[in-house]
Amino acid sequence: VMTTLRMAVLLAAVICLPAVAGMQMPKPKQEPFFIGVAGGTASGKTSVVDKVVKALRHESVVSITMDCFYRDLTDAERDRAHACDFDFDHPNAFDFDHLLTVIDQLKSAGNQPVAVPTYDFVTHSRLSAEHDTHINRPQIVIVEGILALYDERLRDRFDMKIFVDADPDVRLARRIRRDMAERGRDLDGVLQQYEQFVKPSFETFIGPSKSHADIVVPRGAENLVAIELIAQHINSLLIEREAAGVALEWDEHERSGGAIPEEEAVEQ
Repeated sequence: VMTTLRMAVLLAAVICLPAVAGMQMPKPKQEPFFIGVAGGTASGKTSVVDKVVKALRHESVVSITMDCFYRDLTDAERDRAHACDFDFDHPNAFDFDHLLTVIDQLKSAGNQPVAVPTYDFVTHSRLSAEHDTHINRPQIVIVEGILALYDERLRDRFDMKIFVDADPDVRLARRIRRDMAERGRDLDGVLQQYEQFVKPSFETFIGPSKSHADIVVPRGAENLVAIELIAQHINSLLIEREAAGVALEWDEHERSGGAIPEEEAVEQ
């Protein structure tokens, strides 16, 4: 296993050598670096992601929220949702298969944009395809949601797993403000849903998923030290991975006698 220092030296060497030798070096092709960010409702996941993205200062970072992947409800379920009697914090509320499909499409590093759906919390329904967001060849993908670390299939696709922790009372206060201001709920409905569904689902599904995290961030977005350390660690991992990718491309380049792959030759 190479150290970060050795990887950095290798990266510099394999980039500079072709220029010295007067050769063209094929560009390494790698799938995006995937990060999963989980945590309880209103724990500050989105704020942490926003600050990590800013700290990374990377040119190609996208974040995907699991809120986009709530499954379509039946008419009866939608009536229950309007009455604050539907559990949106239970794993059964999400379309994990669709989310996995989107992640796998992004992992393939193809040239076609990948569509991410949009969910309307006021009507409790997924909007039509014309409202989709399209993502094109990102280098870093952050998947954020209450159950981002719940499904083993999701966890297996993440290069890094983060859990954002926050005091339950703080989370409840934030949820009340958010749901009343942004999702058209009244106070009684928010509290009813929290006591009946949100708190039990956290204790049963979300909280236990913290054990799968590589990094736990206490106090959410207030923890600037943790956010900066996460950004530095991600950058280090990306340097190591790119160095390994360039080294692999260089080995293949050497074995092929210095020939340039056809598609690279077309680009040049």
